Amino acid sequence: MSYAVESFSENEREVLRRYMTNLDGPVFALVNLPEVVKGALFARYSRSAKSLRRLFLDEFVDELDISGDESVDATMGLRRAEQLYERVFGEYGDDSVAQLGGVHLACEQASNVLTKVLERGRVMSYLEQSTRYIPYDTRLWTGHYRYFRDPAVLESPLGARYVGEMDRMFDTYGSLMPALIEHLTRAFPPSGSISDFAYRQSIRARALDALRGLLPAGALSNVGIYGSGQSYEMLLWRMRAHPLPEVREYAELMLIELRKVIPSFLTRLDRPDRGGEWTQYLVDRQSQTTEMMGRLFSDVDTHVSPEESSVRLVDFDPRGEDKVLVAICYASLGISEEAIERRVATLTPAERLALFRTYVGDRKNRRHRPGRAYERTSYRFDIVSDYGAFRDLQRHRMLTIEWQPLTTDLGYDVPEIVVAAGLERAYRDSLERSSDLFHAMSPRLPDQASYAVALAFKIRYSLQMSAREAMHVAELRSGPQGHPNYRVIAQQMHDQIATIAGHYAIAESMKFVDYSETDLGRLEAEDLHARRRLNGA
Repeated sequence: MSYAVESFSENEREVLRRYMTNLDGPVFALVNLPEVVKGALFARYSRSAKSLRRLFLDEFVDELDISGDESVDATMGLRRAEQLYERVFGEYGDDSVAQLGGVHLACEQASNVLTKVLERGRVMSYLEQSTRYIPYDTRLWTGHYRYFRDPAVLESPLGARYVGEMDRMFDTYGSLMPALIEHLTRAFPPSGSISDFAYRQSIRARALDALRGLLPAGALSNVGIYGSGQSYEMLLWRMRAHPLPEVREYAELMLIELRKVIPSFLTRLDRPDRGGEWTQYLVDRQSQTTEMMGRLFSDVDTHVSPEESSVRLVDFDPRGEDKVLVAICYASLGISEEAIERRVATLTPAERLALFRTYVGDRKNRRHRPGRAYERTSYRFDIVSDYGAFRDLQRHRMLTIEWQPLTTDLGYDVPEIVVAAGLERAYRDSLERSSDLFHAMSPRLPDQASYAVALAFKIRYSLQMSAREAMHVAELRSGPQGHPNYRVIAQQMHDQIATIAGHYAIAESMKFVDYSETDLGRLEAEDLHARRRLNGA
């Protein structure tokens, strides 16, 4: 794969080599830095268009005391560390020790298809460059727009068309941005009580929200990952079995850098009886399942038609609230679960509600959540939404998510604000080009065809979660600063827990689900940030 190599001065390279395991590739680990600095770097990373190396040089180096680091090299002491870990492994076992060593890994120039693979693990932490905060109308230092250029695609008869159409999608995105910002400024004039900076940021954010649907899934992103050696091992096994070449080759780039930091944690990946067998198991499982689906559904019409966006609660436990009440009581009593069940069955509606409310407590904000008794019941939702909203919801790690292949067959919606601005025709034309390119690529390059699918196109997926995680998702994603498309999903999930599952007490406890209508959803948050900056907080 070819990636854009960023250039640095000799002085900059001299600084970077102390803290990053390579200076040229898209994947590198952070070393020799305090944990708080690595965390802050990743947090800033998610809302910056800069690479992590450039961000570090521009915004962090001057704030750090690096005077004693002149002789430090990112790979110094590697062999000594490896020998130490090998000795510890022999005494304690590789699995337990591999859970204790972590790595901050920067993964740059990854397509939005690849990022969904990187972010699937439950026991890792991620921060991804946001299409909601960063405009994509600027080009890389190579002069190219920021989308993935798969060599197999570029070398195919469709290569020139792929580049031309992808460029036009980015051209449309860039040309509509100032027109939409101008419309929003007229439609929502500033208020005297809000700072000018916060107002401009909110207008810009609203425009980015509305137009991100024009970006293709091949658009590049940066992802900061923190995980243990064991979690990286599991991720790389999955990536090596993935059908998309970008994912498999990126796995090898990641492995090279991880071996510079935690080499002994990853030795099993290359053992035929461990990594080899595991990868082959995943490949065989997927191919055999696909083959069987072809046989079992050969007489079923699998044609799909464009659908309205929807959220449907398809599975729940009618006795879910009873089970949560039992779980609430269990930890405080010295009797069997069966005895608790019998007593709970005799409670009056008022007693049941009082027990729920007592357990939930006086929640002052959405971060105050009840305990694990709320994990005793769960909900499964079947959702059709745009790919952009799916990307945001997919990152929740404490739920089970499965998604169907990304295509253009389920159609798309045009944001109302785009229609009001008189930009609908150009918006639709760009999405139709995306669809035409996808269908041209599908027969020859079925795995890479998803790169051409714009984020506005819909995808079907399922979310399954406990009541405790449902509280977190519904309250977080319904906030006024959230994207309008996933706000609606969060609100409907909450409503259906009450009205379809009949879990009114559980739904009531989700008191921070926000149903308010907002025009500039992030205005209040931006104003608060602006005032904090002004006050030096």
